[in-house]
Amino acid sequence: RQIRVTRQENALCAAASFDRDAANAFQLYVAESLAFAVKRAGFLYGRVDAETKEVFVDFIYEPPQQGAEDVVHLMRDPDEEARVDAIAKGLGMRRVGLVFTQAVGRKASETGEYTMSNREVVQAAQLQAEGGIPEWITAIVKLEVGDDGTGDVHFEAFQMSEICVKLFKDGVLETEVGDTDDPRLSKMRKEVVAGGKDTMEVDNDFFLVPVKISDHQVYFFTHFCYVFCSLKFIK
Repeated sequence: RQIRVTRQENALCAAASFDRDAANAFQLYVAESLAFAVKRAGFLYGRVDAETKEVFVDFIYEPPQQGAEDVVHLMRDPDEEARVDAIAKGLGMRRVGLVFTQAVGRKASETGEYTMSNREVVQAAQLQAEGGIPEWITAIVKLEVGDDGTGDVHFEAFQMSEICVKLFKDGVLETEVGDTDDPRLSKMRKEVVAGGKDTMEVDNDFFLVPVKISDHQVYFFTHFCYVFCSLKFIK
């Protein structure tokens, strides 16, 4: 029996709101220290409104990592993440998503522009499956250069579609991506039906469900969170 891949019209998350200082601190480091030359990622922590299903991102934890133009390797430490989770829980928060930047020199596609690469789809699907909440979001931060040469940092938020996460969990989504693969297409390990035809490759856009984005300001623990997330843990 083949799996039918269709676009998901509505996200399970009503909207995503980012603390302005947290979002600015994340992008400022990437812009000033990395010049958007390599990818950078972090885990989003905050709250989910039980009634509205809106996600409020209050701080960003950046785990040890190694970034390149097209991929960021998270060198995750379970003990360190457990401490972050514990402190977040004490503040009434939990992990609610992933954020990553896109490098200005990322691999181009011969078939046109794309929002997320196949590598990014795999990583986002994996972490959303691990996240364990329906409202989990994936945010992208990128530098858009205008015709006049000036750059503008742009935030976007998505959810990976339920079918995308299912394909990952069921082992249908190919997780090994080659350097010669088209970044715009996600490979399958067996044929699926997408766009009315049998295929082994699916356009990444089929898996993206846009989420409205806004911002807010957290006052009473902002400074604590920045210090906590910036420094190494003292054991």
